[in-house]
Amino acid sequence: MAYRVLLLEDDELFGETVEEFLQEEGYRVDWAVNAKEALEFCYHTKYDLYLFDVKLEGMDGFTLLEELRKSGDETPAIFITSKNQKEDIKEGFLRGADDYMTKPVDLDELSLRIKALLRRSYGAEKIAIDQYVFDIKQMKLQKGDEVIELNPKEMKLLELFVKNRKKIVTKERIYEYLWKPDEVVSDGALRVYVNTLKKIFGKDAITNVRGVGYKFEK
Repeated sequence: MAYRVLLLEDDELFGETVEEFLQEEGYRVDWAVNAKEALEFCYHTKYDLYLFDVKLEGMDGFTLLEELRKSGDETPAIFITSKNQKEDIKEGFLRGADDYMTKPVDLDELSLRIKALLRRSYGAEKIAIDQYVFDIKQMKLQKGDEVIELNPKEMKLLELFVKNRKKIVTKERIYEYLWKPDEVVSDGALRVYVNTLKKIFGKDAITNVRGVGYKFEK
């Protein structure tokens, strides 16, 4: 399933910008404008990531995350705030943050930090590929709420590729991984599987290393 993100931000324009950006990246986003609303979301939904502003009316983001941590909630969290003093950053981490970004925020940098944090927090079970999330444990590829249909061998090929990103995977290795010993290997079928993945991730996502194998570039 796609990663679920709780965004806490009281600035309407910035909140809308971040929400739309994350949705385009394939995340499922709930947006709260104050700590009380954020807590209501937390009571009803298990999130994979928190993105919290700090300066809010009522309870601030620091206090909210601290309270969540005291309750045993270890959801990865990033503060996004205009509080940019060294003491503020230190306090953010002491209150339980995993990362801290100061406004104005570069959205591409935010995306990279989110992916890195999710990778550290959840290991290799869920892997972000552009706007898609590949759940290796469940063998499921999603873009937001949409499940992308792949046949079993296409799914195993994708699994092999993401485990060997930016590395050449030989055809021999692919044959061993996709076909059982009593099955007839088909190079034509392999080309079909590769083309299916290219249609999803883009024609430049997979490089054909002539006479050797393939390389997943994402």
